[in-house]
Amino acid sequence: MDCLFFYDTELGRVSIGEKKGAIVFLGLPGEEVPKDVPVCETELLRRASEQLREYLSGERRAFDLPLAPEGTAFQKAVWAELEKIPYGETRSYGQIAAQVGNAKACRAVGMANHRNPIPIFIPCHRVIGADGSLTGYGGGLDCKKVLLRLEHNHAMC
Repeated sequence: MDCLFFYDTELGRVSIGEKKGAIVFLGLPGEEVPKDVPVCETELLRRASEQLREYLSGERRAFDLPLAPEGTAFQKAVWAELEKIPYGETRSYGQIAAQVGNAKACRAVGMANHRNPIPIFIPCHRVIGADGSLTGYGGGLDCKKVLLRLEHNHAMC
């Protein structure tokens, strides 16, 4: 990571990281921050923080940022499917597994979700259990509830 900067949001303090002109990291409140990364603010990080604020205030439904999450080919395939989930909607782990070509890969989808380095921008919070239950989230279930409620409330407008 080339640069990391911290921003105060409605969720709490988040950190956003950039590498080679793309967003590669979003640390939610309470999550560990990568060490040995220069703390500096770039135009891209400023733009990402502004879009995040707009999203959290209900003014933005989609992000317009270069994203470059680092992961395996399978993880990247899962993350690409997550980006296709419309604002205000959810999908189950099984649905995502089927979309990446292996309907039995629910657990692997869950692990890829867990390893998503850019939550919110890549909306892993939109993935729920087959029975509609909320399952794990890096920022905690309370954070996931807040994000889903925010989207549900603004999708109705």
